Amino acid sequence: MDYHALPGISLPASTDLIHVEQRPQRPLSLKSPAIEVLTDLRIIDPISIHDDAALEEAHARMVNHGIRLLFVSNNAGAFTGLLTASDVLGERPLRCMQGSGKQRKELLVADVMTPRNQLEALNMGDVLHASVGHIVATLKEQGRQHALVVERNSSSGHLEVCGLFSTSTIARRLGISLNFLRVPRAFSEIEHALLHES
Repeated sequence: MDYHALPGISLPASTDLIHVEQRPQRPLSLKSPAIEVLTDLRIIDPISIHDDAALEEAHARMVNHGIRLLFVSNNAGAFTGLLTASDVLGERPLRCMQGSGKQRKELLVADVMTPRNQLEALNMGDVLHASVGHIVATLKEQGRQHALVVERNSSSGHLEVCGLFSTSTIARRLGISLNFLRVPRAFSEIEHALLHES
C-alpha cells in the first residue's frame, strides 16, 4: 500500500486549544453503556505518587491536577494502594497523628492511604456488559466515590488496574448530583431519584 503525506495548514492567530468540556459527547443516561463514563487507564496515564511522599505533597498534587484520587506506588514502581481526597482531608490524618505522635507535616502517603490488599475492583468483562445505572448502583451500595476496573494481562497472568469510575465524572455527564446518603435498593429506584432530582 502506498502512503502519502497529508497536507498541512498554517495556524492563524485565532487558533485555540480545545478544552475537555468542549469535546462533543453523546447524551448520557442510566441506560448508556458503562464504558462511556470509564476513565480508561490504557489510554490516559494515571496520576500517581510514591507511598513515602509527604501527605502535603499529595494534597498539592490533587489540587494542581483538579483530581480527588491518586494511585500510590512504591519506589520499585509496584502499585501499593490509593489515596483519595477523603483520606487526606478526613479523619485518617488526625487518627494517625494521635496514634503515632507525628505532626501533620510529618505524615506520609503510606500513613493514610488505602492499601492494595483492602481494595476491591470490578472486572472489565462485567463492565463491558453493564450500563451506567449498574455502576451508579454499585458505587451507592459500596458508599464509594470511585471504583477500580481490572483485567488480566495475558502475558504475565497478573491482574492490571485498567480503568476507573468516578461519581464526579458520572454526575457531570448525567447533569445531576450523586449523593450517597441512602442506598436505593433497585435500579428503578435509582432511575426515579435521578429523573426527579432538581
